[in-house]
Amino acid sequence: MKKEYDFTKGVRGKFYRPNKVQKTIRLDEDVLNYFNRMAKKTGIPYQTLMNMCLRKFANEESELVIRLDDDKKTG
Repeated sequence: MKKEYDFTKGVRGKFYRPNKVQKTIRLDEDVLNYFNRMAKKTGIPYQTLMNMCLRKFANEESELVIRLDDDKKTG
């Protein structure tokens, strides 16, 4: 082993690939159509765009606020 190594030309994360999990989810048709349109515009696969949006939401530690109508609370 060398005493020192030169990492000046190294690229951080070059060989790191996050694990991908295959999962079936149900989406509204209009949501899927939106991401398909965006995919055609950008040239980025729609699954990647969806993952990017979800990752942004998660990284911002955003909070999803769910508010039920008064009618739905009692029924």
